[in-house]
Amino acid sequence: MTILVTGGTGKTGRRIADKLTTLGHTVRVGSRSGTPPFDWTDRDTWAPALAGADAAYLAYQPDLIVPGALDDIRAFTELAVRSGVRRLVLLSGRNEPEAQACERVVRESGLEWTVVTCGWFMQNFTEGYLLESVLDGAIALPAREVAEPFVDADDIADVAVAALVEDGHTGRTYELTGPRLLTFADAAAELSKATGREIAYIPITMEQYAAGAAEHGVPGDVVAMLTTLFTEVLDGRNAYVADGVREALGRPARDFTDFAAAWAQSTS
Repeated sequence: MTILVTGGTGKTGRRIADKLTTLGHTVRVGSRSGTPPFDWTDRDTWAPALAGADAAYLAYQPDLIVPGALDDIRAFTELAVRSGVRRLVLLSGRNEPEAQACERVVRESGLEWTVVTCGWFMQNFTEGYLLESVLDGAIALPAREVAEPFVDADDIADVAVAALVEDGHTGRTYELTGPRLLTFADAAAELSKATGREIAYIPITMEQYAAGAAEHGVPGDVVAMLTTLFTEVLDGRNAYVADGVREALGRPARDFTDFAAAWAQSTS
């Protein structure tokens, strides 16, 4: 198969691209540096990336909650149909109304579709915007005491790859989580135990967080997106465990303890 992986250099995309390549599929890495280049903000790049593709993985940047995401997903999906793409796999936000609207577009496309819904990635602590805080030993966030079943990006990638290349996943929505709930303070404690050094969680207000992000040069639209994620999405709506990894793959989801231990070992 020839498969377009949008967000192909991101947390899930690069894992998916690597796994698909190992399986012998032709992968188009959907990024500005890809061949051909792909950019969600430049619709002229979409058709060349989709031409001749059998399937596509949709990971929208920066997030499906931002204004304009629904229009882009609709336009991309319509173009995929016209381009002869057979199968779509959408990475969606867990219980986010804006993301659910995008899910409906994919479900109503007439293509073979699979939706993968996720919340906070474990890798946000080790590859994303929280890595510097983890290394500094202080994670300051407006997360309160809300619990989250952090999910492993490798589990997401394994489910997405299965949905892209195997039969039996069409028409399925997989809700992916880790096997247990943790607060951000719990996650910090797990990272502390794994690394052998103190990593503290420091609760702050949303106003303090937004001001600090702006001081560090984070663009206003990104600050607005993060504000929405912390105030609306991280409100307890996702404080439950789902079994989508087992449903898709027949095995349990990775636990945060195992993730933290593996990361600590890789960086020691």
